[in-house]
Amino acid sequence: MLGDHAHTYILVVAKTEFVAFRVAPDLKRELQRISDDEQRALSQVCEMLLYEGVEAYKQEGPKFIQRLVAKQKARVKDS
Repeated sequence: MLGDHAHTYILVVAKTEFVAFRVAPDLKRELQRISDDEQRALSQVCEMLLYEGVEAYKQEGPKFIQRLVAKQKARVKDS
């Protein structure tokens, strides 16, 4: 039993900005598959992945972007 002093706190974060950009259809399918698997909205999954990318950039700086660009070039070359 939780007792008389149990409290429930709900954090509400207001979304105040909108970002839109185009992605390849296969990337959108993968993002949608992840969101379906995780039972989350596509926007939630995208926001979490973007947040983690920003945090990685804060840690590694330009090296992080350079590594991503190299991976992107390799993907394009292989397709």
